[in-house]
Amino acid sequence: MFAVVRTGGKQYRVAAGDKIVVEKLAGEAGDTIQLGDVLLAGEGSELRPTDGLTVAAEIIAQAKAEKVIVFKKRRRHNYRRKKGHRQQHTILRIVGIGDQQAEKPAKKAKAAPAPTENAAPAAAAPAAEAPAAEAPKKAPKKDAAPKAAAPAKSEPTASAQVDAPKTTKKASTKKPASDKSA
Repeated sequence: MFAVVRTGGKQYRVAAGDKIVVEKLAGEAGDTIQLGDVLLAGEGSELRPTDGLTVAAEIIAQAKAEKVIVFKKRRRHNYRRKKGHRQQHTILRIVGIGDQQAEKPAKKAKAAPAPTENAAPAAAAPAAEAPAAEAPKKAPKKDAAPKAAAPAKSEPTASAQVDAPKTTKKASTKKPASDKSA
């Protein structure tokens, strides 16, 4: 069964078990609320009357939306205004529409019951053999000393640059004079 409800100035098509994000509603996480403004209800292609029909929902969380930046500017007038806004909203899980309730998901059963005293030695033996039977996929890495072949180059400090005289001379890039007597 589905219903179209109106809350916070917006309309939402919901069914039992759906999760929706609506404008902020009063309440805390875990509270149950009734959405009474049902616009349309039906099952498949058949519509039902909405007189007195309510939608039950559970509040999952009260949260905020992504930040929206509001930037105003008037060119050539040195006018700039920057504001941020985060809209508050409520996350709802639809519990039921009218008299129909949502199916709760079945909880997973434990993987194995606790072993008894007689089965403990038998269960421990295969578990002990399993790691020995498995071969390691990769050979263990050898512990090698870090490479010290090339020392790390570092920039000289400011005092070293000031104290050290300049020893490099640039080679002259002028071409040798050629004979012009031809």
